[in-house]
Amino acid sequence: MSRPVRFNIHPKEANINDAVGVAEAPEGYAGEGFFTARLSDVVGLARKNSMWPLPFATSCCGIEFMASMAPHYDIARFGAERVGFSPRQCDLLMVMGTIAKKMGPVLRQVYLQMAEPRWVLAVGACASSGGIFDSYSVLQGIDQIIPVDVYVPGCPPRPEAIIDGFMKIQELVGQESIRRRNSEQYKLLMNGYGIE
Repeated sequence: MSRPVRFNIHPKEANINDAVGVAEAPEGYAGEGFFTARLSDVVGLARKNSMWPLPFATSCCGIEFMASMAPHYDIARFGAERVGFSPRQCDLLMVMGTIAKKMGPVLRQVYLQMAEPRWVLAVGACASSGGIFDSYSVLQGIDQIIPVDVYVPGCPPRPEAIIDGFMKIQELVGQESIRRRNSEQYKLLMNGYGIE
């Protein structure tokens, strides 16, 4: 006995005009055949739409990150198509899960191996504040060893929250001046973490 067909009985025509999005152009002057803008805005637009995340997943938040990479949520829609596992080629460190104090130096070394500019996303309660593990062996937040740009709350956070955190990072990247990393304020922040 054959199985009844349940899907695609009445196919609908897809309207792809509504599905394709275009990034908004930065402020500038448009003329006949040319466009001028500030270099900082153009670089920010390029950076925010081509992030290369480095997942540092140690527990259950990593599973939620895998779900956010899957087709149902698809973080690649936001320009994070390539997930890298080489720190020298990535610009976004996504720390997910419990970080033990023994793992702290390894995480710091991975952060230091990343090229500037680099950003950090702390995903979940454990990476943000130690979570439910208030013990001698668990680091009570990764911001004790490396600077964090965006925190994603939850235990574990849903894929929507991870994508929202990623979009917050994109906003930071798009608005950041190309001179910020050379500023005295940034150097003081890095010196506070013992990074030169």
